[in-house]
Amino acid sequence: MSPEPDVLPGRHGADLLRARQVAAPVRRFIAGECEPGPAQWQAIGESLMQGDAPMDALLDWMSEAGLAQTMPLYNQVLERGIDAIRDAPEPLRRFFAQVEATPDWLDAELLVEGSRVCCLSGLTGMRVLRDLGLLAGYQASAINRTLVLTGALEKGAQRRIAETSKWWIDCTRPGGMARGAAGYRGTLHVRLVHALVRRRVSRMAEWDASYFGLPVNQGDMHATYLAFSVIFLIGQRLLGVPLSKDERSAVLHLWRYIAWLMGVDERWLHAEENAATRALYHNLLSQAPADASSRQLGAALIDEPLQRHYPNLALLRGRLNRAIHLSIARTFIDAEGRRALGLPDGILPWYPLLTAPPRYLLQRLLRCLPGGRQWLIERGARQQQAYLMTLFGDSHPRLVSLMQVSGTDSSTARPRV
Repeated sequence: MSPEPDVLPGRHGADLLRARQVAAPVRRFIAGECEPGPAQWQAIGESLMQGDAPMDALLDWMSEAGLAQTMPLYNQVLERGIDAIRDAPEPLRRFFAQVEATPDWLDAELLVEGSRVCCLSGLTGMRVLRDLGLLAGYQASAINRTLVLTGALEKGAQRRIAETSKWWIDCTRPGGMARGAAGYRGTLHVRLVHALVRRRVSRMAEWDASYFGLPVNQGDMHATYLAFSVIFLIGQRLLGVPLSKDERSAVLHLWRYIAWLMGVDERWLHAEENAATRALYHNLLSQAPADASSRQLGAALIDEPLQRHYPNLALLRGRLNRAIHLSIARTFIDAEGRRALGLPDGILPWYPLLTAPPRYLLQRLLRCLPGGRQWLIERGARQQQAYLMTLFGDSHPRLVSLMQVSGTDSSTARPRV
C-alpha cells in the first residue's frame, strides 16, 4: 500500500540533528546558503513516494505479456536500437523513443571528457566510491531496507562491489554511454532492475510504505547519482587528485546523462557543481539514521578486502587494503557513524595524510609534461581494470540476473511471489 499523496513518509527528516552531523563533510564544500526552503523540503519528501513512471509503465506491459517473452525483446533493443526490431510492440517503441531522444543539453564532447577524467582518478577513484559513497551511504537505513528485503545481505559485500564497479567502469570508459555500448546497456539494465525491485518489494508485507515511501524512489535514486558524481569529486580533492573546474564540470555532465538515462527526473539533475553539492546536502538531511542494517552492511564491507583474488601475497595485501579503506573512511565518517557501521576503534586517517600531498605534486608535475595527462589517464584506466579483476578473479563480472530480482524462476518464467 502506498502512503496518501499529501502525507510524507515518516523517514523524511526523521532525525535532523543526526542527519546534519552525517552531512557536515558535504556542507563544507558548499558556497552560499545551505538549508532547503519549505518548498524544496516538501519536494524532497514527495520524491520519496515517486518512482520511474516510463519504466514502471513498460514493466506493467512486460509482466502482462510475460517476462520470458519480453525480456529478450528488451535486451535486443539495448543491443541494436528500437528501429532494428521489426514490428516492435508499441509499449517498447514508446519507451525507447523517449530514451533515444537524447536531452537538448547533452554535449557529446563533455561526455568523452568526463570519461577521461574518471579514468584519470585511477585506483583513487575506486576507493572513493567504495569508502565515501558505498560505506558512508550505509548510514541511510531507509535505503538499506530495500537491500535487506531483496536478499542483498546474503549476496555478499564483494559481489555487490564488483557488480557496481563493473557498471561504473563500463559507464566511464570513453564511448561507454553511446547507444548500444556497454555502459548504455548496463544503465538501462539497472533501470529495469530498479523497476522490478520497486514492484516486488512494495508488495511485501514487511514493507511499511507509510514510513519508507516507495522502494527505489526518486529521492534515493537522486542520492545515488550524487554519490557517483559529487562525492566522487569531493573524494578526489581529499586524496590529492587535482581537478580543474572544467574537469569537474565534465564529470557532472557525464553523470547527469547517466542519471537521466536511469530514470532520474529532470528536476533532480544538476548542471553546476555547487548546486549539485547543495542538493546532496539537502538529500542527506532527509535520510533516516543508521540502524541494525547499517552495522550488518558495514561490517561485511570492512572485511571485503580480505576476500579479494590477489595474484600474490594475498594475506598481506588484504590486510593492507583493509587498513587503507578504513583510513579513507575515517576522513568522512564521524565517530558516531563509525560505531553505527561497526568500524573498529582507533582508526587514524594515515593514508590520506601520507599519500595526498605526493599524489598531488606528481599529478601536477606530469600534467606539465607533453603527454603527461594522457599517460595518467591510461594508467588510471589500467588500475581500475586491474582492481575489477582482483574483485572477481577468474569469474567474469556480470550484473545481477533480472529473473532473480523479479522473483521469477528462469526455467519457467513464472513469478514466485
